[in-house]
Amino acid sequence: MKSVFPATYSTLCPVALSALISVRYKLENVRCKFLVRGVGDTYVVEASGTQFILRVYRSTHRSLLHIIGEIKLLQALKEAKVSISYPITDSLGEAIQKLEAVEGERYAVLFSFAHGRVIRSLNENQLRVLGNEMARFHNISSTIKLEEERWNFDLDTTVFKPLAQLRSAFKENVEEYTWLCEMAYHVEKKMSQVNTSEFSKGYCHFDFLPKNFHFDNDTVTFFDFDFMGYGWLVNDIMSFWQHLMLDVYTGRTTQQAADDSYRIFLEGYRLNRAIREQELAVIPYLSLGFWLFYMGFHTTHDQFSVFSQPPHLNFYIGFLKHITEKYYSE
Repeated sequence: MKSVFPATYSTLCPVALSALISVRYKLENVRCKFLVRGVGDTYVVEASGTQFILRVYRSTHRSLLHIIGEIKLLQALKEAKVSISYPITDSLGEAIQKLEAVEGERYAVLFSFAHGRVIRSLNENQLRVLGNEMARFHNISSTIKLEEERWNFDLDTTVFKPLAQLRSAFKENVEEYTWLCEMAYHVEKKMSQVNTSEFSKGYCHFDFLPKNFHFDNDTVTFFDFDFMGYGWLVNDIMSFWQHLMLDVYTGRTTQQAADDSYRIFLEGYRLNRAIREQELAVIPYLSLGFWLFYMGFHTTHDQFSVFSQPPHLNFYIGFLKHITEKYYSE
């Protein structure tokens, strides 16, 4: 008997996935094409002129309960007509497919296609639409509670645990690691002075960067809820603010243009949901947790190891120092 050499991670065959989708979803003329590898594997699926996205999760990144929680939130958002890429159920009404891969069980979900494209620099209408739709998302995500596990966003999970994970990555640059630790305690002190009990809480996307939403003219569609978790909803506003400030830091835009874009975005948000000034005031401090969280995650899986190398770490630290010098108070 021919044995199969063990694998920790495999790329599933698009031809075999096409056959599986055809059978389970009762679709014809299915063609599946590998698109990108990230937290999971993403495939573009075409069937009789209709496009879909297939996400195949890695067991080391997402447990079944994580996936179930994501699906339940997306189904609630779809029912509320929030503009998202939503899960498609098969002929038996199931949204999650279990696959036997070389490395063991993996799970896959077929999603509706997010039409349009990534637009890095949004016009005024698009900024208002983005803010408005994010608020509509928060109106739903703040009112439901999932039984399944997801990320929990607080200072421990976004700042101090990632710092511990990152210690070895900075073993040859102790000075920068010490600076990160100092900033972590500065943020902890700052947040202790704020009445966060009044902050709105719910399920956050936690990655509202342009790569995770498409615009088709002035219509936006959100996708990639891989890091969806529970915490202060202002984290989502912070993630978009990060994008604007990063463009300033890299010279792609001016501070004035970024500030104007942020103001218009917030105007759109406030059309559907209130946000306290106190919540907005801590955004620069929460940004440290955003970067530490993802930097820490990068250390946990082999395909992200490049992001833990000195060139990337130096860029992250440079940007964080820019944020702290410009937006942190004493």
